[in-house]
Amino acid sequence: MLVGYMRVSSDSDRQTTNLQRDALIGAGVDSRHLFEDHASGAKDDRLGLSKALAFVRPGDVLVVWKLDRLGRSLSHLLSIVNSLKDKQVAFRSLTEGMDTTTASGELLFHVFGALAQYERALIRERVVAGMEAAKRRGRIGGRPPAIVGEKLDAIIAALDGGMSKAAVCRNFGVKRTTLIETLARVCWPAAQGTAQR
Repeated sequence: MLVGYMRVSSDSDRQTTNLQRDALIGAGVDSRHLFEDHASGAKDDRLGLSKALAFVRPGDVLVVWKLDRLGRSLSHLLSIVNSLKDKQVAFRSLTEGMDTTTASGELLFHVFGALAQYERALIRERVVAGMEAAKRRGRIGGRPPAIVGEKLDAIIAALDGGMSKAAVCRNFGVKRTTLIETLARVCWPAAQGTAQR
C-alpha cells in the first residue's frame, strides 16, 4: 500500500498542500492514506508525520512529493528512512525520483548516507581545530569556574579547618558536584578522596 505524507511550513492561506496532494494522488496514493503537517520542518513534534510512521506496515511505501518535506536535515531524513527500513517499509520521493524499492534508489540512499557521515566528520574536524586554535591563544573551552577568588579561599580554609563538605555546601550555598569539581580543578590535597566523604 502507498502512504503519502505532505508538509507545508505554515498554516497561512498562501501555503497549502494542494500541489503535493495532487502529485501524491497522481502517483497512486489513496486520498484516505494521506497525512499532513502545517509546521516548520525544524519542529520535532509533527503530529501528521508521527501518525504516518505509526500507520505504515511491512510492505508499504511511504511517498513524499519532495525530500525536504520529510526531513529537516540530511541526517534527520536518513534517520527516518532507516527507521522505515527497519519496519520493512520502502520510501519514495517523487521529485528526486528516489525509490528504495529499486536498486538505483537504494544506491542513491546509500550515497546520501555516506554524504551525511562525511558532513558529520567535517563538522567534528572543524570543532576540534577551533578548540586547538583557541587553546593556542590561551583560551580554554567550557564553562567558567563557578567558585573563584575569596569564596574559594574561604571554602578551602574551612575544609582545612575540618569542616565537612556537606557543611561547606550548606554554609557557602554551593552544590556538592560543583564543590568536588572545583576542588579537583585546584588540586586541593584531599580532592582525590572527595567521593568517599
